[in-house]
Amino acid sequence: MEITHREYCWRWGYCVLFLSMVLMFKLQANPATPRGVKLQQTSKHIVIDNGIVTLTLLNPHGSVTGIKYNGVDNLMESEFKETNRGYWDLVWSDRSHPQSFQIIMGTEFRVIRNDEDQVEVSFTSKWNSSGRVPLNIDKRYVMLRGSSGFYAYAMYERFQGWPGFRLHQTRFTFKLREDKFQYVVVDDTRHHVMPSSEDMRAPRGRPLAYKEAVHLVNPTNPKLRGIVDDKYQFSMENKEASVHGWISSDDEIGFWVITPSQEFRAGGPMKQELTSHSGPTALVVFQSGHYSGDQQRPLFSDGEPWKKVYGPVFFYLNRAQGGAPPFPSLWKDAKKQMKHEVRKWPYSFPTSPDFPESNQRGAVHGRLLVMDRYFNGGAKAAAASAYVGLALPGQPGSWQSECKGYQFWTRADEDGSFSIKNVREGTYNLYAFVPGYIGDYRYSVPITISAGEDKVLLGDLVYEPPRNGPTLWEIGVPDRQVLEFFIPDPDPKYYNPFLRAPKDRIRQYGLWDRYTELYPNEDPIYTVGSSDYRRDWFFAHVPRKTGNGGFKPTTRKIRFRVDRIRDGNYTIRVAIASSHLSQLKIRLNRLSDHSIFSTRSNSGQDNAVARHGLHGLQELYSVSFRSSLLITGINALFFTQTKTESPFQAIMYDYIRLEGPPL
Repeated sequence: MEITHREYCWRWGYCVLFLSMVLMFKLQANPATPRGVKLQQTSKHIVIDNGIVTLTLLNPHGSVTGIKYNGVDNLMESEFKETNRGYWDLVWSDRSHPQSFQIIMGTEFRVIRNDEDQVEVSFTSKWNSSGRVPLNIDKRYVMLRGSSGFYAYAMYERFQGWPGFRLHQTRFTFKLREDKFQYVVVDDTRHHVMPSSEDMRAPRGRPLAYKEAVHLVNPTNPKLRGIVDDKYQFSMENKEASVHGWISSDDEIGFWVITPSQEFRAGGPMKQELTSHSGPTALVVFQSGHYSGDQQRPLFSDGEPWKKVYGPVFFYLNRAQGGAPPFPSLWKDAKKQMKHEVRKWPYSFPTSPDFPESNQRGAVHGRLLVMDRYFNGGAKAAAASAYVGLALPGQPGSWQSECKGYQFWTRADEDGSFSIKNVREGTYNLYAFVPGYIGDYRYSVPITISAGEDKVLLGDLVYEPPRNGPTLWEIGVPDRQVLEFFIPDPDPKYYNPFLRAPKDRIRQYGLWDRYTELYPNEDPIYTVGSSDYRRDWFFAHVPRKTGNGGFKPTTRKIRFRVDRIRDGNYTIRVAIASSHLSQLKIRLNRLSDHSIFSTRSNSGQDNAVARHGLHGLQELYSVSFRSSLLITGINALFFTQTKTESPFQAIMYDYIRLEGPPL
């Protein structure tokens, strides 16, 4: 049977189509090996390129001056100097230098590794007693074959004989292109279009109670009119701060900061740090005094040696696929990549001997139980979901102000079992705190981890929370923060719609002023048995504004009934979630009588109220008083915050409990 020319062409076309599909399938099933990593060096720049991302570094300073990705020549803000786009920085002081901001600029460049699988480069700066911070700093950048991003880490070191100083803050800062990156993502609920730098200045923006908070009165984007932009609204606890970043909606690409481990960050899992602010700026804050004050600013004495590795941190770049909207597709992919990086920790690629691999680390295993003799019949209970960690030796709870060493934390299982893995060599105390119970646990014996030690088995550990007698009443939940208390709606003219999630309400601007507006003349009375702390206990104990622009003390009055007074001592447990330059005085039954307890004057430096914090540093006070001070019937406790120089001199309570005498 003869085939016409037309039929021949159709059959040939189908054959070509079939072969093309087969070839495409093979290419997808066996993708080409990603292009190798290339290093180029000039007198001014170091360029590292793996075919996906091109990273340009300033030679020998080590600042990030350019990032090329997905056809965009540079994601960094070229309006800034090359030294002021992506840089490590610190703030320090000593006896002869006030607080000084310093961008860490290398003076020597070295190639550590250069092959098609990995390029690692080093930029070092050495102290020479020339008025700079007394530290040697080695900044490293790593790019791997096939990786959609790059890694950075640094070694800080000082030696015996060097002068002392205080390190106030150190971080890695990225300033992205403002014409592209306008959408910030901090977590699942805090993400929105950000104002421009022009919006943050007059006449478009009006500064509020402090310079970081700006009311957008005439922003370039009309949709932002009326909101408050404040970098503290984007703070996160270390335990949650594994990924955050920015999205360029026009190019449908994302720039993400992925921190796969918190071991090198100061202050443990509850420490809050900044993540992002308008600019657009992305931050990796390793250590600072935010929400803690000087207790989180390490002080090095004369001659004290020290070394610490910060990082590695991964800077991940992604792009939207198949026409998907940039958010949430890029955010979902960034979280997936974060989980991948966490599984890879500790990384095997850093070449520095100061960063130990997994086979050079150890692990600690055990089970934590809680025994409260006035709860659950005094039986031991599993410390479900307890936070258990290793930090430098100290007192119970000292981990929250520890900022020179490394910390390793985990959450216990429902039965209290825990495994702390990938622990660096060293000597530690084991610490814990249990949601629902007051106080801090510390294992009595220091734990030494040797390099390559498989595991340390501790068995069953028992935490006995502070307790003198049975609970007569309680206010709040002992969970080290204040979200369960009454958090008012903000002033409507300052309302930020992107902070509408229940957990974000406390981030709204100006909540401290709402106390005076809600209670202009009299402080509210909390009556045990009828009041509800979720609606009747204002989340922060702040002073009241007066008509002349000043402030006056406020008093929390707690009324409670005692029908039968037992001989012995009663105990008030006061867990404070935050205090800032405050003083708490507690009186019983007569406000004019001498106080039965007082904290020191100007206690705390947390500033958590102004900075929209969930908490600062936890403090637990136990106040015992004689039963003869009580009366049969209605009694009253008066909690007075006496300091009135600023609206931010405040206390945030975590939990209050009255215990009777021991049974």
